[in-house]
Formats: sequence, structure tokens, C-alpha cells
Amino acid sequence: MAGGSARRCGGACVGWHYLLVVKANQPTLFRRLRSLPWPRVTARHYQRGTGHGRRETRVTRALTVTDLGLDFPHAIQAAKITRYRTEVKTGKRTRQTVYALTDLSHLQASPRRIGELARSQWTIENRLHFVRDTVFGEDASQVHTGHGPENMATLRNLAINTLRDHGHTSIAAGLRHVSYESFTRPPRPPAHPLNRTDARSPGL
Repeated sequence: MAGGSARRCGGACVGWHYLLVVKANQPTLFRRLRSLPWPRVTARHYQRGTGHGRRETRVTRALTVTDLGLDFPHAIQAAKITRYRTEVKTGKRTRQTVYALTDLSHLQASPRRIGELARSQWTIENRLHFVRDTVFGEDASQVHTGHGPENMATLRNLAINTLRDHGHTSIAAGLRHVSYESFTRPPRPPAHPLNRTDARSPGL
């Protein structure tokens, strides 16, 4: 997979390698990853931080899956990433677990490196979701069934990327610019002489 951003390859890309974050909205793969022997995993990394009014601890565990029958294209390692958050003001605690797959070996990507790649993807996703919600009202959308939400998110991402490719740093301003530009029909090609109603055959 080529590219340098999560949006281009469906995960975080590292050169020609990939890291795919799997959440609960992908239930089949999520269950397969959850059933891996995580209690026996000793390769792990802890990262702690404070910001945005909360304390967060991220624990990343990684194991090689080439002999575990996971049957996912080119997957070499799987990772379990758990985030523990505590709101400073309220003391409310939350926990979120996601899984990841990568074709990077343990020599190429340690648990710490996998955690960093996953976090970079979360940052991109959060920024995209913020734009999709504030500009396109994604959270207020009434599309909830089937693949509708995913398809609508894809269309919104396409609009965002198209505007950015055309030099718009502000998506809201870019949408206003596009909406103000009047629609112009392409010019009609000139009629061929033989297609004109008043055309006459030579010699008549």
C-alpha cells in the first residue's frame, strides 16, 4: 500500500507497509483479534499523558500472528491498544480497546512504535470527524442503516480532500466559494453543415 496518510490506505502507512486499526464497528475481524492469547503477551508499552482536561494511559501489546491462523493478507503482527482516560474535573473514567494489524515484524515495529502509529491515525480521524461534523453536520445525520453512514462519511471525505487539493485550507470557506460560483453549461458545439435543416444537397 502506498501513500503517507491514513486516508489513502485505510490505516497508517509506513512507506510500503501498513497498520490497520480495527474497532468494534468491524465485528468479525474485531472478534477474531479479541480471541488471540493476549494474557500471555509480554511485549507491551505504557504511555501516559495529560491534556484537554484529562489524564490518559495507553497500553499497547503486540504479538506475532503468522502461526496463529488469522488469515489476514500479509499480517505479521497484531496489537491490542487500550486507552484509560480520567476526566480531571469530574473524575469520570473510561476505557476503550482497539486492535491493529500490520505487516511490520517485531524487528521493524515495537509495541511503542505501533502505539505511535495508531495514535497518529486517531489524530487524523479525529480531525476529519471534527470537520465532517461542524461543516456537514455528520452527527446530526439521519442516515443510520446499513452501509449508509460509511458511504456518507466517504463522500464527505471526498469533498474535503477535493477542496484541499484545490488549495482551500478552510473547508467551510471552500464550500461557500463553490456554492457562489454560478453553474455554466459547456458551450454547444457548432452544428455540422449537413445536419442543418436548411442544408441542400449539391446540385439541387
